[in-house]
Amino acid sequence: MSKPAWLASPRVFRTEVLAGLVVALALIPEAISFSILAGVDPKIGLFASFTMAVTIAFTGGRPAMISAATGAVALVVAPLAASHGLGYLVAAVILGGLIQVVLALIGVAKLMRFIPRSVMVGFVNALAILIFSAQVPHLVGVPWLVYPLVAVALAIIWFLPRLTTAVPAPLVAIVILTVFTAIAHVTVPTVGDEGTLPSSLPVPGLPDVPFTWATVTTIFPYAVGIALVGLMESLMTAKLVDDITDTPSDKTRESWGQGVANIVTGLFGGMGGCAMIGQTMINVKTSGARTRLSTFLAGVFLLILVVALGDVVATIPMAALVAVMVIVSVGTFDWHSIAPSTLKRMPAGEITVMLVTVAGTLATHNLAVGVVLGVLTAMVVFARRVAHFAQVTSVLMPDGETRVYTVHGELFFASSNDLVHQFDYAGDPAHVVIDMSAAHIWDASSVAALDAITRKYESRGKRAEITGLNEASARFHENLAGKLGAGH
Repeated sequence: MSKPAWLASPRVFRTEVLAGLVVALALIPEAISFSILAGVDPKIGLFASFTMAVTIAFTGGRPAMISAATGAVALVVAPLAASHGLGYLVAAVILGGLIQVVLALIGVAKLMRFIPRSVMVGFVNALAILIFSAQVPHLVGVPWLVYPLVAVALAIIWFLPRLTTAVPAPLVAIVILTVFTAIAHVTVPTVGDEGTLPSSLPVPGLPDVPFTWATVTTIFPYAVGIALVGLMESLMTAKLVDDITDTPSDKTRESWGQGVANIVTGLFGGMGGCAMIGQTMINVKTSGARTRLSTFLAGVFLLILVVALGDVVATIPMAALVAVMVIVSVGTFDWHSIAPSTLKRMPAGEITVMLVTVAGTLATHNLAVGVVLGVLTAMVVFARRVAHFAQVTSVLMPDGETRVYTVHGELFFASSNDLVHQFDYAGDPAHVVIDMSAAHIWDASSVAALDAITRKYESRGKRAEITGLNEASARFHENLAGKLGAGH
């Protein structure tokens, strides 16, 4: 078995280590803010981020992707935490992880192929906007010195890579701003202002809830929400990283890996989570990480930073982390998708799908909702587009006793609806041939439409003969013809 890339190359090892450190620093304020969103103590989100990252480094199917406590999962569990307390939240996380494992085993990852590119673009753009908007509160009502600090950090992150990539620019910006604010004794918002950092390690244990059927019925809807939202965000993020790195990933492994990570997180009293696209972009795009080591070290460094070096981490100015996330949001947004030249060439339906995905996500602050709305819109657009694909042409044979109809296109519930109205039942001769060699039958609606056509001819004492079916269509037609009732 070959060595891991990070073990075979010192350069890769350094890149992975530094990337993990940058991600860990960026995770701290995010985990704290998501804990507040979920209505739990900040350490719950921080411990969840540690256990999620470390576990997924081993179980995940997409190397270099970061999983931790997320806003989407926080939104799902917040009502449960408010109404029943932390014990029920933790129990829901464990059950949600079990559901994710089951969904992975039955092949839910294969559904990713049904997510169109326009939904993916909308997902990415919405995410970039959410990442940026999450930084706005840190720039409102703050001391004036915050603004030049953010500007300096942005300049460092933007221009340093043009000089050297030996160390990640975000890490340099964080260190420089932290040292400056400490030496100059300036008062600006820091990580410590976001919430109290934990001073001890997490301890595993079972959730403090009664193990009864009533508990299961209480947590089950939230567990399903955790499972579905977590899988959707994780698989979408994995697909995005696949595109960025030009490497494939095991989506089924990623699905059950997320489930195992949530189970472990719940057993350590965490709030659960899934893939984090913002931190993943820092890791993969900004820092250049490509292996599982960076994901593992992000979790390890996070724990070390908040437990052992909490006093130092608490002094990091939020301005530095805001700058990092702003650069991430700018880099995440697909600017090509809104370029005038692109919009001119793009079909209106594709643009609509992208906008619905973005609008749905921004309105609910839930990426899963936006993706579902985008996919549903894409289905409607697709159905409208192909509903008119089935065309019928006809020719009267020289003997005048036979008319041949040729059906062109794909026949399914949308395109076959109008098929029955494209034949001249009263005016046609006694023998009609329906040539299907240029068509394909996809569903029972199409078979029912053909049944209706032949019945209409039979009711007038005429014979309609269906010919030219390809093998799959013939098998479909043979199994269902005459067995679907007298509808249509």
